[in-house]
Amino acid sequence: MDDQTPAPGHEHQHGYLSQKDDFLKRLRRIEGQARGLQRMVEEEQYCIDILTQVSAMTKALQAVSLGLLDEHLRHCVVDAARAGDAEGAEKVEEAMAAITRLVKS
Repeated sequence: MDDQTPAPGHEHQHGYLSQKDDFLKRLRRIEGQARGLQRMVEEEQYCIDILTQVSAMTKALQAVSLGLLDEHLRHCVVDAARAGDAEGAEKVEEAMAAITRLVKS
């Protein structure tokens, strides 16, 4: 399977594609925050200041996660439910597993 061939069960267009640029912009900002955190540690800045930035980065990642989850529910799960009970149930289980991972993190 090459990079252009979707994995089995993933042939449809992902719901987040309409907001792909927004997600990428947010992720690039988070990447910059991570570099800033590295710099803060290298410069031996105050622990609480570093922790404050870690908290900000964590919140930013959570926002991206919630946005992707929202898109998944509104598109992938809804489309699968329309396709049939088995497909819908599979996507709901997949979403619940993702939610469980997010809540535990």
